[in-house]
Amino acid sequence: MSDTAAVTTASPFADRLLAMNESATIAMAKKSRELMAKGFDVINLSFGEPDFQTPQYIKDAAKQALDDGYTFYSPVPGYPDLRQAICDKFKRDNHLEYLPNQIVVSTGAKQSLANVIMSMVNPGDEVIVFSPYWVSYEEMVKLAEGTSVALVGTLENDYKVTAEQLEAAITERTKLIMYSSPCNPTGAVFSRQELGAIAAVLARHPQVYALADEIYEYINFVGEHVSLAQFPEVRDRVITVNGFSKGYAMTGWRLGYLAARQDIASACEKMQSQITSGTCSITQRAGLAALLGGRASADEMVEAYRRRRGLVLEIVRDIPGFKTPTPSGAFYIFPEVSAYFGRTAPDGSTINNSMDLAMYLLNDALVSAVSGEAFGAPECMRFSTAAADEKLVEAFRRVKASLAKL
Repeated sequence: MSDTAAVTTASPFADRLLAMNESATIAMAKKSRELMAKGFDVINLSFGEPDFQTPQYIKDAAKQALDDGYTFYSPVPGYPDLRQAICDKFKRDNHLEYLPNQIVVSTGAKQSLANVIMSMVNPGDEVIVFSPYWVSYEEMVKLAEGTSVALVGTLENDYKVTAEQLEAAITERTKLIMYSSPCNPTGAVFSRQELGAIAAVLARHPQVYALADEIYEYINFVGEHVSLAQFPEVRDRVITVNGFSKGYAMTGWRLGYLAARQDIASACEKMQSQITSGTCSITQRAGLAALLGGRASADEMVEAYRRRRGLVLEIVRDIPGFKTPTPSGAFYIFPEVSAYFGRTAPDGSTINNSMDLAMYLLNDALVSAVSGEAFGAPECMRFSTAAADEKLVEAFRRVKASLAKL
């Protein structure tokens, strides 16, 4: 054997890539599209995407921006007037005072989250993630070489983590906590009392910061939205992330932002400057119009989501083996489905877990959902309710029929 033949070719890929999982929501959406391309009538409930068009006044602002010559590089943290409008939004909706230099506009709220984690988490730092959690939280912590510590909320408490759980989980290595409210995937919403108790815990641990994901803020069915940053004892250690995708049906525009203490905002700006620089100029002008236009269009969409929630819950609660809490916000249901584990499918295969069940429903019912494993809750599944009424009714009719075969 020659010396050349004896050499083993090393992988060209970095260890961080090999350690990272593909987004489960994107993976299921991809499988759905593959079946659709073959002519199958798949109802895709795997993606967290409003089915509404972006409001016309926002589209018109984007067209006007082109005519006005917004075709050059934008400032890394966003246009000054957009950052001021975001400050005005925080004051109007959240009773929070920020200056424009405390705002960083990014290419989607996902980039805002990544900016914070990459700017603040060192190898070995612990990040407490309230579970169930959005699929990318844990993967972002991996990229920063931090250690995710999942705190699991109970079904009986609508999957919400308690202050007592948080207190018990904090160690000398804890750097950050992460959560969303309204929550993706559960739809749970933290009350003022619950967040106040969490703020009290953080106040006793001044080395711990909080990353609050409020992207579903406007899609709230219970009234008051509470921001952790509203509690003065922790405000300087809270980074609030929000964006336009959900409330303004602007998923494809990719526009998000964060608000934080000025030095944290500057760190995130520095990080972003080396990755994407400023986000799309046209998108930013559309975002400015969205904020100046107020919440009327968002509130109309919320009423549709409220109706769809009721429609879906009425059907789902008639499905044996589904334990489904009532979501207080967002546009998902997150049933506990472990009653189907261990059952046999018509083709003789065994449903061992929620991933098997998701694949079974995709192939048998032609309904796409996402395994709860990706959200830190392997006994659950996530279904989006951001689809037309008739599609939702048909989807869950199919799901019920397919499950009855197991």
